[in-house]
Amino acid sequence: MKQSSHSLWTAISGSWRTVSADVEHDVRSAVADIYAQGGGIVTGGALGVDYIATDEALKHDPAAARLKIILPTSLTDYANHYFKRAAEGVISPKQAEDLSAQLNAVREANPAALVEMHYTVCTPETYYARNTAVLDAADALAAFQVNGSAGTQDTIDKARARGMAVLHKAYKI
Repeated sequence: MKQSSHSLWTAISGSWRTVSADVEHDVRSAVADIYAQGGGIVTGGALGVDYIATDEALKHDPAAARLKIILPTSLTDYANHYFKRAAEGVISPKQAEDLSAQLNAVREANPAALVEMHYTVCTPETYYARNTAVLDAADALAAFQVNGSAGTQDTIDKARARGMAVLHKAYKI
């Protein structure tokens, strides 16, 4: 996605449940292009697309100067939620550990890069509010939608309603 002087921050949105090698390649390529053009990214700090985008961003920007991660809750509540989901078998313990480590590394590199919203629980409503906050911090959207993901579609619809430039890649896995 081409960056201009008016489009320096690109929101990254996509599936957390399912990704493929194609999705990962496309996310990494888009993030590398954004950084090569002097832009930065905004994500929601989730698994899947957000995790991959953040990993790629940190390769280009280890100080996290051009990275914003917006969480619906405090980092502590967010990490606890993911460890609870791992205990329930929804995600693996390794996914919860990796995500927590990544978010803590971002906070350590640049505390201002990690934005904590005021919610105390993770629910579909607070995730949708987080998606809106991600768009509020961005000038454009790059969406990697797997299997018609409703959360990604909500973000795409909100971005289009705002007149934002949207890169939309859809996948069936």
